[in-house]
This record gives sequence, C-alpha cells and structure tokens, in this order.
Amino acid sequence: MTNEAAALVAGAKQWASYYGDFPNGEEGAVLTAPLRIRAAWAANDADAFADMFVENGSMLVGDRQLMNREEIRSYMAEAFAGGYGGSRLTEEPREIRLLTDSVAVAITEGGVIRNGDENLAPTDEVRTMWVLVKHDGYWRVASHQTSPIKG
Repeated sequence: MTNEAAALVAGAKQWASYYGDFPNGEEGAVLTAPLRIRAAWAANDADAFADMFVENGSMLVGDRQLMNREEIRSYMAEAFAGGYGGSRLTEEPREIRLLTDSVAVAITEGGVIRNGDENLAPTDEVRTMWVLVKHDGYWRVASHQTSPIKG
C-alpha cells in the first residue's frame, strides 16, 4: 500500500471512530450533521458551519441566541478570525433519539480544544443538545445548545 493510500485508510478509520456506538443505520446518518459541523470547525470554515443549519436554525452561545443561518455564519466568521482561530471540536456521541422519520435529538459531550493545545481542558467540557431535521434527504441542524459539564 502506498503512503497516500495508507494515510487515506488511517483517516477513514479515525472518522469512523467518531460515530461511537452509532456507526450504522439512521442513527449514524443523524450523526453526520454534528460530524460535518466538527469538520467545518476544524477547517475554521464559517460558511460550511452555518450551511449545516436550516435557514431558521438557532444556536445558543453563552447568553446569546443566534436565530438564523446568517447570524450563525457571521458569529462563527468573527470567532474563527479571533479567539477560536485554529481551534477544533471534539465530541463523543452519547445518545441519539429518532423522534420521527425526520426529527431527531442527539446528545454529545466534548468541547473546544484551543489552538496549540493537545487535549480538551476539563473546564472546557460541554454537553451539547442537537435538534436535527431531515431536509432534502440530509440531516441538518435546527437547534444547537451547549451547557458546561463542570461549573
């Protein structure tokens, strides 16, 4: 196997590990939305991040409630240009519930690993609740909220 092929296989195995206990079926499909958010964050790509939300999707950030895709895009562009530049997300899926064929709730735990850090600081650990909807055949984010695990 060539070095390039080996790197691709290693990358695929790494991404497969992000699905935790939900690698297959509709639960795995639901989890693709948070994983695409994670990939957009790793690329510091505010457009790709915001595009994972439905048009009137919301995101609670601290005390600020962002109420649509454009507010989310603007906030993330500013964040990536500032203190979140070079940072990355880590999240482990804890629970996925299919409420209907087109609505699901996912709970993940993780947080933001700051630029230059190897691991997530315990004080930065959060639990995230995702409300996801199937839109045009793809799972997208309707609502995203994080809460600190340790106060």
